[in-house]
Amino acid sequence: MVYERMRAGTFLERPNRFTARVNIDGRVETCHVKNTGRCRELLIPGAKVLVQFHPEAKAAGRKTEFSLIAVWKGDVLVNMDSQAPNQAAFEWLNTQPGLEQVRREVTFGNSRFDLAFSRVGQQGYMEVKGVTLEQDGVARFPDAPTLRGLKHIRELAQMAAEGMETAVLFVIQMKGISYFEPNMATQPEFGAALREAAEAGVKVMARDCAVAYEEETGQLRLNIDKEVEVRLP
Repeated sequence: MVYERMRAGTFLERPNRFTARVNIDGRVETCHVKNTGRCRELLIPGAKVLVQFHPEAKAAGRKTEFSLIAVWKGDVLVNMDSQAPNQAAFEWLNTQPGLEQVRREVTFGNSRFDLAFSRVGQQGYMEVKGVTLEQDGVARFPDAPTLRGLKHIRELAQMAAEGMETAVLFVIQMKGISYFEPNMATQPEFGAALREAAEAGVKVMARDCAVAYEEETGQLRLNIDKEVEVRLP
């Protein structure tokens, strides 16, 4: 996926989980933060960030003309847009052999899953989780307790036990990852549910992303890339 009209800036502060103040070319702008997670290890005062300019903001009734999309963590560029993993996964799944009729936001039972697909005429479902939390090359999810995520993992496990093809894909929104594991310190219930889901037949996958900024064109590209080892508790 490609973002247009990107600009570099310096992160100053985050007054609340929805907004950030960023210095862009010497001018302090209020930006919409496209991630309501804590992101404390990313949004550090002085960090280099990338924001997307929305020229139609006023006409569309937006409160801000910029959205904070990515941040450099050392030399690694991290996409922190929480809406990006679903689109990136949709594009990636459409390139996988043997899959047809890939669709987004599909309801089954009492839940709406991120992706659905058909394989040899059989319906399958996939839940997508974006990952921005990294420490010493280890990626973890979640960075805050998630009741919705826990509910979906358990439902996928039940569906798998009934013979359906199900999967959860952790989209790690950066490179430089050694392996992925559930964040047991933050939500041990999620890690236990993920292990039980894998034992029930849910395919648990993690892949990193190529994140590239082209200053000349003002474009930021995000593409799902390499498989990452998953370590379950």
